[in-house]
Amino acid sequence: MKEYQTITEISGPLVFAEVDEPVGYDEIVEIETDDGRTLRGQVLESSEGLVSIQVFEGTGGIDRNASVRFLGETMKMPVTEDLLGRVLDGSGQPIDGGPEIVPESREDIVGEAINPFSREYPEEFIQTGVSGIDGMNTLVRGQKLPIFSGSGLPHNELALQIARQATVPEEEEGDDEDGSEFAVIFGAMGITQEEANEFMDDFERTGALERSVVFMNLADDPAVERTVTPRLALTTAEYLAFEKDYHVLVILTDITNYCEALREIGAAREEVPGRRGYPGYMYTDLAQLYERAGRIEGKEGSVTQIPILTMPGDDDTHPIPDLTGYITEGQIVMDRDLNSQGIEPPINVLPSLSRLMDDGIGEGLTRGDHADVSDQMYAAYAEGEDLRDLVNIVGREALSELDNKYLDFADRFETEFVEQGYDTNRSIDDTIELGWDLLSDLPKEALNRIDEDLIEEHYREDAEEAEAVQAD
Repeated sequence: MKEYQTITEISGPLVFAEVDEPVGYDEIVEIETDDGRTLRGQVLESSEGLVSIQVFEGTGGIDRNASVRFLGETMKMPVTEDLLGRVLDGSGQPIDGGPEIVPESREDIVGEAINPFSREYPEEFIQTGVSGIDGMNTLVRGQKLPIFSGSGLPHNELALQIARQATVPEEEEGDDEDGSEFAVIFGAMGITQEEANEFMDDFERTGALERSVVFMNLADDPAVERTVTPRLALTTAEYLAFEKDYHVLVILTDITNYCEALREIGAAREEVPGRRGYPGYMYTDLAQLYERAGRIEGKEGSVTQIPILTMPGDDDTHPIPDLTGYITEGQIVMDRDLNSQGIEPPINVLPSLSRLMDDGIGEGLTRGDHADVSDQMYAAYAEGEDLRDLVNIVGREALSELDNKYLDFADRFETEFVEQGYDTNRSIDDTIELGWDLLSDLPKEALNRIDEDLIEEHYREDAEEAEAVQAD
């Protein structure tokens, strides 16, 4: 291992050094400063005689006298089942005061792409306990379903609720006789200390930490570390899923901070910028993260992703949500108007979408009436939303009796179905029964998306009408 003292330039998070032998891309570097500190970095660019190194801990304290050592290997994550219950910083070092990690294996953080031929189609339900997701935009094992939020919206509370409540209901008959365990990998990037304290308090208070691995990259940590954190989290998830047969849910927040780090590093490297200053390879970079979700044929475990991103200016055409939408299988959209009304969680089901929902619900997965109830509620809520605009012009008195029922349905849908607070855990049966309760306010002839046999079985006559019939 050669040691160089040939640093020529320091620019932001980057260090440039001269070398006299080839150095590999992504190779890990140790930089020893004059005051005895050893900083870690990674080779970003390697050309003949010169390399650029991104330093994970920041370049403070590094000068031209610092020593540079190239370790001859890429960055690896020490993985073991004992990571469950641990809290690590953004570069994978324990920060919870617990013992040192004794790894069973050391895995490359870039990972290997899943062979498309070996992929199993995601089609098994994950219950989050949140009606707006389970009932209307169902999450399935192996899916990548992002949450599109905005600055100041309670996406952190929703993330914690999902991390706390998410379970895999095992089939009564089928392949899961032994029962696979469920684990949560929580990767936080660029969050504030206040948010970090909120996350940790909730994890510890509810006991969710026991089945979780938490990676914390704070806002005052180096931006370069942010590019490593999600890869460490996903490497841990892949190990637990495909080596230890866990069903793993990976929650990454905030992807916007991750992309800002990419832009910062790109500017330091003087790259030609793409849309809005983000690097042109951001689509490829995000795909490298998102496509690590999935199931592999012959493996019991699965990796499911819920990335969270805050849309700058609530603009869903911004490059980050725009590119994310191309790669992932739908999105859950949080709404500022619903939030201002006090709806918790403020999920707007109309622009939300789960492209794999149809394959993950139904008899043997959730319930046979799930798809019909979901379709009918979606149609009725959309009708009610349209009528709200009309009411502002002509008033409710000018509307028909059915139109007024749709308006009432939209109000009840938001205040009873979507609204549930962050501590309520609804089973899929509770969610669908609540849907039937709301739909029973509409006349039977309006339920044109539900099978007649299901209507006969589940439709609830109005209480006053039922009493009148009984009296007669």
